[in-house]
Amino acid sequence: MSGSEYLETLRDDRAVYLYGERVQDVTVHPGFRNSARSIARLYDALHKEEWRDLMTTVDRFGIRTHRFFAPSYSAVELLAARDAIAAWARLTYGFMGRTPDYKAAFMATLGANPEFYSPFEENARQWYRRFASKALYLNHVLINPPVDRMKPVHEIADVFLHVVRETDRGAIVSGAKMLATGSALTNATFVAQNSATTLQQGKAEDFALVFIAPMDTPGTKLLCRPSYEQSARSPFDQPLSSRFDENDAVLIFDGALIPWENFLVYRNVERANSFFPESGFFNRYNLQGGTRLAVKLDLMTGLLARGLAINGTDGFRGVQAALGDVIAWRTLMWAMTTALASDPQLGPGGSVVPRLEYAAAMRIFATSAWPAVKNIMENVLGGAPLVTASGPEDLQNPDLRPLIDRYYRGTNSSAEDRIKLFKLIWDAIGTEFAGRHELYERNYAGNHEQIRVDAVNFAKRSGALDECLKLVDECLADYDLDGWRNDTWL
Repeated sequence: MSGSEYLETLRDDRAVYLYGERVQDVTVHPGFRNSARSIARLYDALHKEEWRDLMTTVDRFGIRTHRFFAPSYSAVELLAARDAIAAWARLTYGFMGRTPDYKAAFMATLGANPEFYSPFEENARQWYRRFASKALYLNHVLINPPVDRMKPVHEIADVFLHVVRETDRGAIVSGAKMLATGSALTNATFVAQNSATTLQQGKAEDFALVFIAPMDTPGTKLLCRPSYEQSARSPFDQPLSSRFDENDAVLIFDGALIPWENFLVYRNVERANSFFPESGFFNRYNLQGGTRLAVKLDLMTGLLARGLAINGTDGFRGVQAALGDVIAWRTLMWAMTTALASDPQLGPGGSVVPRLEYAAAMRIFATSAWPAVKNIMENVLGGAPLVTASGPEDLQNPDLRPLIDRYYRGTNSSAEDRIKLFKLIWDAIGTEFAGRHELYERNYAGNHEQIRVDAVNFAKRSGALDECLKLVDECLADYDLDGWRNDTWL
């Protein structure tokens, strides 16, 4: 679909709430309008002749779609999908983490491995075709609200999502899921469990659900956090907040009917528990997330280099070393995405997906990269991002402008250009929008302990840890109390 067609899909009966009021039309509301247009721009890019081959492909069902929306069947195809992800990410400078290709990490697996969802494999096939043909925009909610987390899931039925009863048309569900980042602007939300949730056999069947819910599903309500877009004063003041705010929300199901054709897993504890590591979603979403972050770090590298030059400190050795660290982080992210794409493992249905252990490593380093880069920028730029005008009105004031031009200029830079740059830098590292981004980059892939525990479990599953232990045994076998046992050193 085109950008205008995408915007039209948002004009439905979705129940989105902001500041106590139901939003009648997210495409024109000041809390969502510009972000919706940022997504529309992505859809329009798919139809530009000069980007057609870069961004799109024809899948095995004859559907032309975004390259990452289709399964990849070779390293060459997966690398091309990485490049398509990067092309989209550049249109938002990496500052929108839940663009439509994020959930494509999962939806494409429905086309490659519908049998995983038996007896709902036909649902998987139909949803893949529907998703790929229009490049639908989905988000997901995988996390239960932070209530009584020391208790098993099935003991929190008054809060956590579960089946209430069945009807001929589907199942009635109630409960809350989070974190519905960007869901106010999506076509549907995918509902499942994350790796930190383990459901108990024989007790948690009513919670063992995987399904897709269109955003206008009756009985659903989306409760949003404050809108940074709406509070942005102007593009000059907050050039990122004002157009790339993916509102985070809680999705509440209050007696919502989920039709049988929208279920992928129903009251199957084993399948619900195995979805996260075995469906292929985990492997693929780290390619999308890592590529998007690499683009974001490209911007931050450029911002730091430009800021240092305007400050006149770019020739200092310590400052150059700090810039070198940032360059190393962005290069690491690009190198890891290249490895994820070019050295894949066999996936479902003859497809290929990034290696599990590579994806787990990306997940850890990605959560460390953004805080490290932000810290470096704060250290070497110092208070420079604070030395700006209060708004564009200051520069438009004829009494103030001569003073600003003299005292706010930078090295080889006009005052206006310097202020414009540092307002952009401040929106990236210092505003409430920026604080949310640091929290997002640290936690969107999972809590800091779980992502590392998963890396251990995945290394056991893939045999990588066994290879490490084997090397230890080989080294220990070279010698004993009596000396060398290896002929090399006798």
